[in-house]
Amino acid sequence: MAPSFNICISTRVQYCNTDISADKSGRLLVEREASNKLMRWATWAAVAVALTLVVVKAAAWWLSSSVAMLGSLTDSGLDLAASLVTLFAVKAAITPADEHHRFGHGKAEALAGLFQAAVMAGASVFLLMTAVRSLWDPVEPVATTEVMAVSAFAIALSLLLVIFQTYVIRRTGSLAVSGDQLHYKGDLLLNLAVIASAYAGARGWLYADGVFALMIAAYILYGSYKIVKPSIDMLMDKELSDSDREAIFNMVLGNSDVLGLHALKTRLSGRDVFIQMHIEVASNITVKQAHLISSEVEAMIGEHYPDADILIHIDLPSDRSTDLTTSELKQEDET
Repeated sequence: MAPSFNICISTRVQYCNTDISADKSGRLLVEREASNKLMRWATWAAVAVALTLVVVKAAAWWLSSSVAMLGSLTDSGLDLAASLVTLFAVKAAITPADEHHRFGHGKAEALAGLFQAAVMAGASVFLLMTAVRSLWDPVEPVATTEVMAVSAFAIALSLLLVIFQTYVIRRTGSLAVSGDQLHYKGDLLLNLAVIASAYAGARGWLYADGVFALMIAAYILYGSYKIVKPSIDMLMDKELSDSDREAIFNMVLGNSDVLGLHALKTRLSGRDVFIQMHIEVASNITVKQAHLISSEVEAMIGEHYPDADILIHIDLPSDRSTDLTTSELKQEDET
């Protein structure tokens, strides 16, 4: 079996050119700090909006006894609980890697997502039972004007928050903020449903309240699924998308000095991307030349994935080189 040697390259630690390294590392630190600040603002804004809506909707439900408003209040209560969890999760996720967590704390975002999904699923079951009881024994709604006014206020406030969260997600790619945003996107639809329910109930259709409450419960349950799936994927170290893996593969093999590539592995941890691989280079070059080749590969990937932590293992060619590369290509085709 041909001998091999390791060269480990990290986009945050090593570069061949010290000046370029300092400049790039400094730029990445500034960008990361700006992203962290945006994430903190987004979580505090979500908590403030959720708390405001809970107070206002609780008063509207007390005055109206509307089951649809109760559903909307329940959703806002979940939003508040989830946003508080997201606040602490983001605080943990942006904490730099330490001696106990050398890969960082990014998966705190996924844990927050699982909590959000569990609470949402439980609340949807409670609301479903309440909606069925309302359909069985409908109650004539009161204070419908107040209900519609509160819902219109909630729509305006939620819309402003969703716009801000969208901006933050585009800048940071935060899973925790993305999960939190689902609640507030749901609020936009839920409050529209409450307005429709109040309007229909005021005109004598007593079953409208229960029907819309059922729709709200179904939407909350669907939202929990949308949150739990990416959270589990992250916790289970799911590979990056097929297009990402293909792009990495093509970038590496685009270097004429790379004779083969295999054992490409990728994963996400919060906003951090981890990429590792084995590349093969000519056996008649020096260690320094091999290091330069790996640095070129790392730099090319780093341009497309600036926050990536890249680990490259260099192998010498062997009789299995072609088979290993071909096998990797087949894996790309199958995924």
